[in-house]
Amino acid sequence: MRLVLFLLWLLHWLPLPILAALGRGLGRLLWHVAGSRRRIALRNLALCFPAWTEDQRQALAREHFHWLGRSLLERGLLWYASPARLRRLMHIEGPASFADTHDGPVMWLVPHFMGLDVAGAAVQLFVARPGCSIYQAQSNKVFDAALRRARLRYGNARIFARNETAKPLMRAIKDGMGFFNLPDMDFGAKDAAFVPFFGVPAATLLAPSRMARLLGMKVQPVIAYMLPGGRGYRVRFFEPWDDFPTVDAEADTLRMNRWIEERIREHVAQYLWVHKRFKTRPPGEAPLYGG
Repeated sequence: MRLVLFLLWLLHWLPLPILAALGRGLGRLLWHVAGSRRRIALRNLALCFPAWTEDQRQALAREHFHWLGRSLLERGLLWYASPARLRRLMHIEGPASFADTHDGPVMWLVPHFMGLDVAGAAVQLFVARPGCSIYQAQSNKVFDAALRRARLRYGNARIFARNETAKPLMRAIKDGMGFFNLPDMDFGAKDAAFVPFFGVPAATLLAPSRMARLLGMKVQPVIAYMLPGGRGYRVRFFEPWDDFPTVDAEADTLRMNRWIEERIREHVAQYLWVHKRFKTRPPGEAPLYGG
């Protein structure tokens, strides 16, 4: 793992167009060697876009792996490049200053696009309000330490492991930190509801609605898109949602999923299709990924 981290550090000195080309090459390699992830991506696309032909899904999945390869190599850029260089590469759109002008708690809602880590860096580089988030602790201690160091390197953020109690997170939000929330992964049926995602029941956490209502939070979506040819990143801060949350957490979650679907249709290949989004099934339903 130390060698991998050293390579990421070494590669981050390259101009982004060259790094992007290498990342696409890595993606082509992963398409051939990462068979299980390739099958997951194709299965997800078949579930979400049943009207597409097999050739269409294959082509989209291949393109997705190109973006995936880029996201892996360009993580070194996000972890090690100077703040000045990253600011030059990020093209900010929308009301990025909302969290700095809003008096109450703020939740940045950030779906799993390939530019997810770009969005995390942009929030720290372009927003004055400090932020906090939840992360998945890594089994490899060297990589876990590198991940934590990279996400905390600007000195204006805190992260909490997913297996920790929620009390420190809630306290940080009450103390004025914005909450960087990733709402669209399958973490099991606990505290979740089976809400349609592209027409397929998906175990979706109710926490965005419940937390926003409990703490009086304003929810602002943020998505970062990777630009072709290594031209940088487009980070879009959307207008904060009106009439969210409501007293109906499941209805709010359906609204959230539909909004994410709309954004995916705009950049289908850049969404995280290699995650088993439909792993947890309603009682009595057969697995969707075999086994």
